[in-house]
Amino acid sequence: MSQTILYARVSTVDQTLDHQTTQAEAAGFIIDEVVADHGVSGVSTKLTDRSEGKRLFDKLRRGDTLVVRWVDRLGRNYEDVTDTIRRFMKEGIIIKTVINGMTFDGATTDPMQQAVRDALIAFMAATAQAQAEATKAAQRAGIEARKGDTTRYRGKKPSYDRERFNAVLDLLAQGVGASAISKATGLTRQTVLRIKGDQAGAEAALRKWGI
Repeated sequence: MSQTILYARVSTVDQTLDHQTTQAEAAGFIIDEVVADHGVSGVSTKLTDRSEGKRLFDKLRRGDTLVVRWVDRLGRNYEDVTDTIRRFMKEGIIIKTVINGMTFDGATTDPMQQAVRDALIAFMAATAQAQAEATKAAQRAGIEARKGDTTRYRGKKPSYDRERFNAVLDLLAQGVGASAISKATGLTRQTVLRIKGDQAGAEAALRKWGI
């Protein structure tokens, strides 16, 4: 009998296992088991090197479904993520994402469908790595700003908190427009566009204020 396993990677205090599980269930997934790694970087630690992540390769069988919030839960390194997804597909495992509702499997034999699928995998993996690098750059910028500013000037306090910032990023990843995101989050359309146009800067502003 096939099973559906949710894999969650919780690397910061801003992410929670409950949040990722609730999102998956709200999207209609019926989860048989949750496997989670806590405090693990998706940039420097491969899935096969994580204490719980490597268990997936033993637990999952042909016909099973692996659910992740987005591909960045598998990792934030392009090569690692693409290799991992292709390995699972080769073993007959279906990968589904909560965000965007993407499905990746190795069932298709049509070369055009395979090409489209592989292009999507590559794009999503590249996006995950790019977001990680942007966050890292923002962290470095924040540290340097604090070092060089003896007055500890932090600028204007952001009109958004961490939760709404993450919500904006999630909705942008789903292709939702700025006006709709504004209504959903209660932020002004201009604020949404500022976050969209400079994610690293928006992240840095939150960190400067300890949000």
